[in-house]
Amino acid sequence: MTVHNKAVHAVLETDRESFLTEWLAEASANARLSKTAVQDLTREARTLAEAVESGLAAGGDPAQFETAAWAPLREALAALSASRAAQGATAGDTSQFVLAMKRPVFSGLQRRLAQDSQGLIDTLWWASTLVDKMAQFTVTAYQRSREEVIVRQQQELLELSTPVVKLWDGVLAVPMIGTLDSSRTQLVMEALLQRIVESSAELAIIDITGVPTVDTLVAQHLLKTVTAIRLMGAECIISGIRPQIAQTIVHLGIDLQGITTKASLADALALALKSTGYSITRAKS
Repeated sequence: MTVHNKAVHAVLETDRESFLTEWLAEASANARLSKTAVQDLTREARTLAEAVESGLAAGGDPAQFETAAWAPLREALAALSASRAAQGATAGDTSQFVLAMKRPVFSGLQRRLAQDSQGLIDTLWWASTLVDKMAQFTVTAYQRSREEVIVRQQQELLELSTPVVKLWDGVLAVPMIGTLDSSRTQLVMEALLQRIVESSAELAIIDITGVPTVDTLVAQHLLKTVTAIRLMGAECIISGIRPQIAQTIVHLGIDLQGITTKASLADALALALKSTGYSITRAKS
């Protein structure tokens, strides 16, 4: 270990509990925390302190924070960021928690190097660089974690907004809500084709009542879906063709010939039942 590594390592190792207490006091200044919150902060601080010690013992240099010596610390910071992101904390709050480590480190170094002013200045700068690198890595890891959460939520929303519903024996329906784009079309096709195989459905209804607009691109996506359904040996009905959408399709010159369309899902279901050989009559009261 270098002189700087040894000095900072000694600060963390000499009186760990006092170090953690001062760190948490700085991190939670002007904040009223519950007992559980304090316990969580203490656990996070202890984990980071141990990871910092590991990097110092391995001779890590803050200027080369991406090296193997700091790998355990980077993993601990990434875990902290992911946990805070999942809890809804901000990137600023997360990095501020890490930056709060400076006060106890600086205090410990001042006590230890009080007689060596130049050594104190150099080590303070070294330690400050290390904590700054930790905070920067935390922000980056936090943003990555948030992006992963957003992507996962978007995928879950897509799946929820494109359910495949069994309306009757041999009849499936997909009620579409929102904008229909390439990725969503792919998801619809995969889910619908899988259900057609599983249920041996003869007919599928795609209801676009909840689709705000139909342009050339949306129509192409619908045609691709219908083609895929037919290749599986089933037929398809598109329902929810409102007057405005019908006019738009005509103005755009979109060719839907050969595709059965209906104004409402009820009309499509009635046609589907008739096509599959079912007859529905009103019971006499």
